[in-house]
Amino acid sequence: MADISQQTVHDIQLWGAGAFGTVIGWYIYYINRHRRADVSATDLVTLIGIIGGTAVLALFPAQSDLFGAYGLGLAIGFFGYFLVMVLLVAISSNFGVDYFLDGRRKKPTGDYYIPTIDESKGNVPAPMGQPPKPAKTPDQPPSQ
Repeated sequence: MADISQQTVHDIQLWGAGAFGTVIGWYIYYINRHRRADVSATDLVTLIGIIGGTAVLALFPAQSDLFGAYGLGLAIGFFGYFLVMVLLVAISSNFGVDYFLDGRRKKPTGDYYIPTIDESKGNVPAPMGQPPKPAKTPDQPPSQ
């Protein structure tokens, strides 16, 4: 078995803390972007708890390299989500910069059709515990 140096372990821990922070930062932006109600004081308390709560400080002690990597990951995830949104809005013909202000977008035209989940799989829903029935073709007589 190869001997893993202490520096390699330390680097893996830093990358892991950064990746964990990136996921949490991405998720925080996602939650705030898709909220249904107005922002309240409890939201701020929750956010502070997520970012610097006791569980996070237990994993990554304050003033350590791990906590620093976690903080960098938070920033990368949070602002990375925003940058991905900017990129997707920029390349889309259905959205403009007003999307970031109030969610404005173009209305879909009649050329589009969104199939249901069952239609996209080609299956017809069946009662629970039974296998799905295959989709019927227009020339097929209805089954009993």
